[in-house]
Amino acid sequence: MNQHTIKQPVTIKGIGLHTGQDVTMTFLPAESGQGVRFQRIDLSEKPFIKADVNQVVSTLRGTTIQQADAHVSTVEHAMAALFGLGIDNVLIQIDGPEVPILDGSAAPFVRALQEAGLAELAEERDYLEITEPIRFFDETTGTELVAMPADYFQVTTMIDFNSKILGQQYASLSSEEDFSAEIAPCRTFVFLHELEYLVDHNLIKGGDLSNAIVIVDRLMNQDELDALAKKLNKPSVKIDKEGILNTIELFFNNEPARHKLLDVLGDLALVGKPIKGKIVATKPGHTANVEFAKLLKKAWLEQRRMKGVPKYDPNAEPVYNTMEVAKYLPHRYPFLLVDKIIEISDNHVVGVKNVTFNEAFFQGHFPGNPVFPGVLQIEALAQAGGILALSKVGDPGNWDTYFVKIDGMKFKNKVSPGDTLILKMELTAPIRRGLVQMHGTAYVGNKLVSEGELTAQIVRRTEKPEEVLVKEA
Repeated sequence: MNQHTIKQPVTIKGIGLHTGQDVTMTFLPAESGQGVRFQRIDLSEKPFIKADVNQVVSTLRGTTIQQADAHVSTVEHAMAALFGLGIDNVLIQIDGPEVPILDGSAAPFVRALQEAGLAELAEERDYLEITEPIRFFDETTGTELVAMPADYFQVTTMIDFNSKILGQQYASLSSEEDFSAEIAPCRTFVFLHELEYLVDHNLIKGGDLSNAIVIVDRLMNQDELDALAKKLNKPSVKIDKEGILNTIELFFNNEPARHKLLDVLGDLALVGKPIKGKIVATKPGHTANVEFAKLLKKAWLEQRRMKGVPKYDPNAEPVYNTMEVAKYLPHRYPFLLVDKIIEISDNHVVGVKNVTFNEAFFQGHFPGNPVFPGVLQIEALAQAGGILALSKVGDPGNWDTYFVKIDGMKFKNKVSPGDTLILKMELTAPIRRGLVQMHGTAYVGNKLVSEGELTAQIVRRTEKPEEVLVKEA
């Protein structure tokens, strides 16, 4: 199955549940591999925030993602809508710090996205395939989430709030085709006695009886209700029995359990990949969902590493030999760190570096126990990535690539003299305005030795990197 985006922009307006601010958000089409990104267009620099589980900074009554100083909160319902509809790539421009609550469900987002229409892209979807059980368990709360192997995505949630009114409930989604009708309309819920706590903690400024199911699990006297209504700046209500507040009708008898399933989908969407597997969640909540999503993201990264280990046949003719590599790169001894290129495509490149004891740096870098320096592994990866980037420009001998940023670089194993270092660089986004974003992995045999995210700038040799960046700014 291929990746999808939307055909045309679509806009939604509403109020933030916790901030109480009016907000406008617009979903725009995006290219393959872009994933889901938010953009805070109300801020001066209009920063982007990647919808990724590693960007989560808070799970207090909703999920908040942040990059640098910019954040967006309560993203789970919009993310669930994208996940449930199979939309992989979209840019969400938003003019405030919180996604609007609307009616407390994902249905308004689903309707808007369906109105925009889905567009199939050329690249295939990259699935996280659950091949063995993955489990998260919180001993304090009893919350448990488990992923198990399955041929397609399915979810079951079970909730128990130890309440005689709500009771134990469960909900299931066995086909993503049922999401729009069976899960998306299910609204968030809150216990009446919790409202005062939420108000006192500066939350639910945009809360309304129309955007949540209010569960009355204990009666409050009229003075308490009047005081609460005043804090909420809402008309008071009269309550004469326990149950669901009579200002709203349930769509399903187990609507709270279905909404918890919706929240699980929204938080798991932050893994950034569609999932093939069965998820069983017992007493889920945003904190546990996010921790579980991190485990799934880690599993996907491990799968990608193993699937992506390049096969090196020293007898095969290289794509570029050493002399041809030198035509692309300005580096020379002792700093040309790519001996040959064995694979190259539109979005990836694989190079080889033969590590010998004759390397000059071994004289001073742990001479009694020689180790190929980590910084030179980064440089070797960058040089391999530079060949991919420069292969896309005319007259490559007159261009250079310069580092702009290095993120999440990790060194897993030692590289020693005699090793053959395999360098793999993959584009993580289309090259725009000369900026190249890549994920780099280096291997010795099947063993991962280093990895990280590298960003570089393609610059004509007659220009300085900072001059190019100033022009673009």
